Amino acid sequence: MPKKNRPAKTKDTTAAPLGTERVKLLLSRNKIQKRIREMAKAIRIDFPTEPLLLLGVLKGAVLFLADLSRQIPGEVTFDFIAVSSYGKDSRTSGQVKLNKDIDSSIEGKTVIVVEDILDTGLTLRYLLRILQQRKPKNLRVAVLLDKVDRRLTEVQADYVGFAIPNEFVVGYGLDYAERYRNLPDVKILSLPGETR
Repeated sequence: MPKKNRPAKTKDTTAAPLGTERVKLLLSRNKIQKRIREMAKAIRIDFPTEPLLLLGVLKGAVLFLADLSRQIPGEVTFDFIAVSSYGKDSRTSGQVKLNKDIDSSIEGKTVIVVEDILDTGLTLRYLLRILQQRKPKNLRVAVLLDKVDRRLTEVQADYVGFAIPNEFVVGYGLDYAERYRNLPDVKILSLPGETR
């Protein structure tokens, strides 16, 4: 009888192509998926029969939105919005810019903003201000990762996957200069000259 295909075990540390950056496991794919199932249940408990519009913040939230949406029963639709505050740096610039607006009206709808990470809160505060003006019936926020120690403004998520330390993280949609998004786990990125 043939052996079942099993994913290869991943090492906690892997070298980037040039060998100058390192990534170390923070959250495994299994832990992430378990927590997403719990978040989906909590969302449906809050809105048992309502159609939901999941509003993904591009690009980082794409994987999280896809997995979250598959765990929420009932009517679920998507839209996307894109903002930027990081560019190619590992630190936020503090300047938030709208790069892509939503495609349809959210007036009278139950909207869940789906974000990969809540860091300083500046991006989320900006988004919530814009979206509230468009008169949704309900406006909630689901984030996979929350860096509470980095908060610069009074904003919080309604549904939080994991509180994490103040480390630069990649994987599962999160990137550094558009790299690492495809990693199935969330990992801590160490740049050259940093020790972890």
